[in-house]
Amino acid sequence: MSLSFEGRVVLVTGAGGGLGREYALAFAERGASVVVNDLGADTKGGGKSSAAADKVVEEIRAKGGKAVANYDSVEDGEKLIQAALDTFGRIDVVVNNAGILRDRSFARTSDLDWDLIHRVHLRGSFLVTRAAWNHMKNQKFGRIIMTASAAGIYGNFGQANYSAAKLGMLGLSNTLAIEGKKYNIYCNTIAPVAGSRLTETVMPPDLVASLKPEYVAPMVLWLCHEQCQENGGLFEVGAGWIGKLRWERSQGRTVRQKNQPMTPEAVRDQWDKICDFTDATKPNSIQESLQSVVSELSRVESEGEVGANPTAALASAASASGINPAEAVGQKIPATTFDFSHVQCILYALGVGMSTQDPDHLRFLYENHPDFGALPTFGVIPSQAAMMEGGLSSVPGLNIDLTRVLHGEQYLELFKPLPTSGKLISQATVADVLDKGSGALILLDVNTYHGDELICFNQFSVFVVGAGGFGGKRASEKAKAALPPPNRAPDAVVIDSTTKDQAALYRLSGDWNPLHIDPDFAAMGGFKAPILHGLCSFGFAARHVLKHFAANDPSRFKAIKVRFVKPVQPGQSLQTEMWKEGNRIHIQCKVKETDAVVLSGAYVDLHGAPEASPENLPQGAGLQSELVFAEIGRRIKDLGSELVKKVNAVFGWEITKDGKSSAEWTIDLKNGTGSLHKGPYSGKADVTFTVSDEDFMEVVQGKLNPQKAFFSGKLKVRGNIMLSQKLEVILKDYAKL
Repeated sequence: MSLSFEGRVVLVTGAGGGLGREYALAFAERGASVVVNDLGADTKGGGKSSAAADKVVEEIRAKGGKAVANYDSVEDGEKLIQAALDTFGRIDVVVNNAGILRDRSFARTSDLDWDLIHRVHLRGSFLVTRAAWNHMKNQKFGRIIMTASAAGIYGNFGQANYSAAKLGMLGLSNTLAIEGKKYNIYCNTIAPVAGSRLTETVMPPDLVASLKPEYVAPMVLWLCHEQCQENGGLFEVGAGWIGKLRWERSQGRTVRQKNQPMTPEAVRDQWDKICDFTDATKPNSIQESLQSVVSELSRVESEGEVGANPTAALASAASASGINPAEAVGQKIPATTFDFSHVQCILYALGVGMSTQDPDHLRFLYENHPDFGALPTFGVIPSQAAMMEGGLSSVPGLNIDLTRVLHGEQYLELFKPLPTSGKLISQATVADVLDKGSGALILLDVNTYHGDELICFNQFSVFVVGAGGFGGKRASEKAKAALPPPNRAPDAVVIDSTTKDQAALYRLSGDWNPLHIDPDFAAMGGFKAPILHGLCSFGFAARHVLKHFAANDPSRFKAIKVRFVKPVQPGQSLQTEMWKEGNRIHIQCKVKETDAVVLSGAYVDLHGAPEASPENLPQGAGLQSELVFAEIGRRIKDLGSELVKKVNAVFGWEITKDGKSSAEWTIDLKNGTGSLHKGPYSGKADVTFTVSDEDFMEVVQGKLNPQKAFFSGKLKVRGNIMLSQKLEVILKDYAKL
């Protein structure tokens, strides 16, 4: 199937001839609307003419294509993009192709020679791309091409200015590829070899003639098509040949020893090994590049203190990175909103291992279960946006690399039972920043509200690898401390298997980190396969405690604290060991197959069990629904026989308040002349309704449609659901409320 650019708008700079002209014609031929930009200058940047751009536009239009000419300099990037918007209404593709040459040996290069090359190539590409960037972000699509050169990659005599600018464009492209990826903006770099006004000054005429621009254009079109997922690539292309370039690095050698200064003689003595490319690595990112350095640092630290020079260098680097506790502590991250329904609650429960194979789990998996509710640890989900959406990187004093962030510990405390639908607002604050030497520890406090009511509190302990050494304190009274378990055998042990798809399922609750799904990304982090989310193991352990010590009653749950120690592979079994100390349950979680501890210093705090059973508590105290059932009772006394003939059913009602069962009623319109019972009923109801006191009143008064209440989860029904149609006879015709 041929590649089409129908509906796409493409800007090609320097499109009056050579490669640029060929790109413009090729895009137009495949349906794109093209902005043909060319200043009309000579190869050294002098002069100006509209003729070149006009001629290409005429060629395109003659073939039935859509194009408009633009004669602005790339230093006026906004004007180029505005031309696309004014004429075609959008901008999808930017090909930064414009360029000039001012070749001089380095000693003869003037300031003007240097500046003019950088203004056109590097600064011009920056200005044009920046002008298009937000438009591409808003439409969630963009493709950008930077044009480098072999001179930039390898160097070339007489082209110091040109080489520096061209390699600068590669650096710009690499960063744009990282920043644009989440917006579906992909940026790639080509180093073309083709006959043009520029190359004819440095190549023999017969070679220029054979290196036709049309042998480069197809590569550019592919990189700019929506089907192409290449991002951050560097390609040499010419004469129909295409090759991808990447960096290669030797294994290297460590040339210092513990507590010893590093010397140039040590470098000299290891020089051959430093430069030996046997078993070379191929880093693709800063993170991969730093991995060996960080690993070596960890090795040295495990042996003892690092010598004076390395320590000073690390401290200086950390300080330069912008870790400033005085500036960061107390800063608030913009509030986040979490809109959800029972679907998210159920999805989370499945994500942490709940299954319909266990009848006790149904109350967390079925929205019409009379005791349906959210698992208490679902409370981490609304708050995690503060972490997942990169809010930390916006905090003054925290100039951190988010790819070096590890989730160290988690604390969750509930103040109210979690709702199963609605809108929750989370407000995050940087509580403290600690210097752990090899990294910085950030305490992030997140309060989550349902309306004006505080529902839960989370504290994320976030470790930033390599960001320590800034001279901060090592401990904080604000941290929720992890606690060791008692020194005795556990009181209970639960073993639960995760599935191979556990991480794939859990990530649907909002943690989209590719570390948990993408094998290639996991390999970059040093893992053989994608790993399970730490908060998934957290959820497994919490529900083990809830079932074993609280009869799966979410209202008993108060708080949980864990420290994440080691990763879990999906498919492994989690072994949760539990020690009961009053209302605190200490826990330790291991991988059963390896005996490796994955959660340590952990505990769950429970509210005390109620002293009396629900059957012995006063029924209906302070409930509005009490008045309604009193009225129904009076109607049954007056018209019971007639109602029994019309209805012929027994209805059970369970009225809740603040998430807890508060009253039971049974309307018997099947036996005798009818009756109303308060409290436990000795017979069997044909259908039972569970609803809160407030929602019951809304239904009775006609403010809430019963069907809507049912589908939203506010009204739960078990038994013969068709009998619910007869409620109108009871509530409307006779209650008249």
